[in-house]
Amino acid sequence: MKLRVNPRAVSLAVASVLMASLTWVNAQQRGGATVAIDPDDIGGVVTSSKGPEAGVWVIAETSELPTKFARMVVTDDQGRYVLPDLPRASYQVFVRGYGLVDSARVPAKLGQHLDLKAVVAPDGRAAAQVYPANYWLSLMEIPKGDVSDKDVLLETKACYSCHQVGDLVTREISKNLGSYTSSLDAWDHHVTVGPNGPGMSANFKRMGAQRKAYADWTDRIAAGAYPQAPPRPAGLERNLVITMWDWAFPTSRRTDVAATDERTPTMNANGRVYGSIQSSDIIAVLDPNENAATEIKLPSNAPQIDTDTPASPYWGTEKIWARSADPRSVVMDSRGRVFVTARIRAPQDQPAFCKDGSMNKFAKYFPLMGPSARQVEMYDPKTKQITMIDTCFAADHNHFDDKDAIIFGQNNAVGWLDTATFDKTHDAAASQGWCPAVLDTNGDGKITEWTEPNQPIDPKKDHRINFGCYGVAIDPLDGSLWCSGIGVRDKTLMRLERGANPPLTCRAEVYVPPPDKMPLPGSGGVAIGTNGLVWQNWRGAHEMLSFDRRKCKVLNGPDATGQQCPEGWTVYTKPGPRFQKAADYASTDMLYMTEIDRDNTLGLGKDVVLSGDVNADSFFVVMPQGGQMTTLTLRVPYPLGFAARAASGRIDDPNAGWKGRGFWSSYSMYTPWHQEGGKGARPKVVKFQVRPTPLAK
Repeated sequence: MKLRVNPRAVSLAVASVLMASLTWVNAQQRGGATVAIDPDDIGGVVTSSKGPEAGVWVIAETSELPTKFARMVVTDDQGRYVLPDLPRASYQVFVRGYGLVDSARVPAKLGQHLDLKAVVAPDGRAAAQVYPANYWLSLMEIPKGDVSDKDVLLETKACYSCHQVGDLVTREISKNLGSYTSSLDAWDHHVTVGPNGPGMSANFKRMGAQRKAYADWTDRIAAGAYPQAPPRPAGLERNLVITMWDWAFPTSRRTDVAATDERTPTMNANGRVYGSIQSSDIIAVLDPNENAATEIKLPSNAPQIDTDTPASPYWGTEKIWARSADPRSVVMDSRGRVFVTARIRAPQDQPAFCKDGSMNKFAKYFPLMGPSARQVEMYDPKTKQITMIDTCFAADHNHFDDKDAIIFGQNNAVGWLDTATFDKTHDAAASQGWCPAVLDTNGDGKITEWTEPNQPIDPKKDHRINFGCYGVAIDPLDGSLWCSGIGVRDKTLMRLERGANPPLTCRAEVYVPPPDKMPLPGSGGVAIGTNGLVWQNWRGAHEMLSFDRRKCKVLNGPDATGQQCPEGWTVYTKPGPRFQKAADYASTDMLYMTEIDRDNTLGLGKDVVLSGDVNADSFFVVMPQGGQMTTLTLRVPYPLGFAARAASGRIDDPNAGWKGRGFWSSYSMYTPWHQEGGKGARPKVVKFQVRPTPLAK
């Protein structure tokens, strides 16, 4: 049959297509800027009464998925944005930025071009409501008194390990606390309530009369004071895409995350992300493909702790932190198994093979009498089985070495669990080892008889040192282990070689920054790049220090007790707010731990250094650029309260560009009810990605 074509119908069809095309082009060009989007994107232009708004966040969130989901991006220099690759759902979209107040939430669907109207703040105080806690804390002045200003500063920073200082909850005295004769009386009571009241109160009282600085600070804010504005994201900071999911419970405190085997970041591609949730005795699990969060209950034979804590103004007498397993750090092996540090027994029930008198070679060399706070539990996702593994050392932060041993740090010893041996034998005693730190102070190249830390150095003997090892790292070039403590007075970096026959071949070195590069004590985390360069963050002075051992002229001998290599240290500092009328080192920020993105999982390149800036809702980044090192701030704008302790970089698809990579972390405060949203808000697991441009899809 011959097909007849109606010329008028063809003309109408062509006109319709042309009209649709022109409509699409016009939609992309509204606001004077072109924004191309895909069917699963939302994009447009952000303008205010001042014109296009550059460097502000556009946030899309939804509760239509199995767990609450949000994605946020930054506008480019023309105010344009693209929210890419959103899961199928309806979204509420709004604008947040410094100098603005949050815009009204606008409903949006995938594939929609959505121009947004930003709202310029009517005054500085209104704008400041979305500033990070560290900016609000910069309104505090540390007074002179019996306690040195450095000690008051360090005591204040001790608070950051649990919660922010300067967020809405801490800068305003809650009416739920009752009525008091003065703001100082209110503060004296304020720090006694809640699950950690005794610890907070003791810390507060150590400031003596100078603790009145807190009362003066909150009085000043109540009278209308507000801080200066932070800078908006600029340059590479505008390329950041942040995705987050709710997980765990509203009372869940402190989270570490594992998304892959860090030695092989393509392992567990697109798989589940695991978090150790300390207060809830669970492993939290996120399935990013299903946008679903679940929990795995951890067993324990240990007695419960935190069963008798002070009442909380939020939770009353409910014992929200009562727990037995107390899980903290988490790591994944090459088979996808998840290892967490947890209490499997009472701390004082130290196994006999750990103690003096045992035939265990490690106990004969350096007995660990206990108590040990945590041991190890292994979860196998394939079998859903959990295996408890007892350890002599107190297991906490850890990494896998290249022989499938998990390396753990504790005070005054480094331990390891050989998982390959345990898989064969299921013998905890035969699968672990540990070493103290003994310096080769006689310079003979080996460790024999030594003097103890409280004894003077004998040039004919070696010398054991005390050290902290809250943070532990493994040099990928020579396998040496490096430790950093987190005490407010800690200032050492310890290196340990295990040698061919530990513990007999274990040998330590210790390094301390020169005084001009360490205005305040208080070290933090440690990490090592592919080139062997060691990075250590400092909590006291808010600095990132690199240490290059290759520059050292002295490695051992009687003078190798810490200060023998000043030439090895380099300091990186990021400008930011500090306490009123205080020295340059008196930052209101604190870097918690350090991570190195060896494999470019984030998108900024290899060997990028990141440290969680826990009072600033951000990661502090040190990275090579143009032959020099530069710093960035990767800020999480919503909800306020992001505080990262750990991170895990993963490559889901090495051929998919920025979309196939991600750097995972979490909200890890002890007090999720302090974050924006208040009581009932759940912790978040967060994925960071850096795309080539702010509009890359």
